[in-house]
Amino acid sequence: MYQPPHFIETDPVVLQALMRAHPLALLITAGPGGLMANPLPFQFDPARGVKGTLLAHMAKANPQWREIEAGAPVLAVFQGENAYITPSWYQTKQETGKVVPTWNYAIVQARGTGRAIQDPEWLMEQVSSLTQQHEEKRDQQWQVSDAPEAYVAAQLKGIVGVEIEISDLNGKWKVSQNRPLADRSKVAAGLADPTEPHTNPAIAELVEIYGGLR
Repeated sequence: MYQPPHFIETDPVVLQALMRAHPLALLITAGPGGLMANPLPFQFDPARGVKGTLLAHMAKANPQWREIEAGAPVLAVFQGENAYITPSWYQTKQETGKVVPTWNYAIVQARGTGRAIQDPEWLMEQVSSLTQQHEEKRDQQWQVSDAPEAYVAAQLKGIVGVEIEISDLNGKWKVSQNRPLADRSKVAAGLADPTEPHTNPAIAELVEIYGGLR
């Protein structure tokens, strides 16, 4: 990932928070047949491995797990909030006109060694834990045990688990840090304006934090 110095984010707490808030990551492998990418909802376990471990599962019909099993390099990309930035927001537009559109975003990339798992107990635990994680905010939470036992057992036979011990974790927070202070202020205001077609309060907050506006 291209990393200009002012966009680099290295704080593990910040990186892990984005991964938890945006768990659907693009899992990329480079095997003999070329690149392969699939979106998967991941869980992050900070207690396993020096930099943590990612856990997920995919359909057994998906050939990507075989590439992982064969030792293909693994990259998981977690895309956070993002927004289009119009040059019309820049103070510099009024002063020189030398401005162009861009895109603000926060993203985390995790590299590591993958492992394919077909153990039914592991799969049951991962599926149950993943479900609980995303059902916990509901008043009436659905549980895997709500489905017939035989049905669940049959479904487990159709998936393969994926475990990735992270060896490298990188973050890029491109949120207008490279712009003059007046531009940053106007970008934050524009993103926070509900009348704007590209409004995004979450990115506005990041511009304020990383741009020294608060």
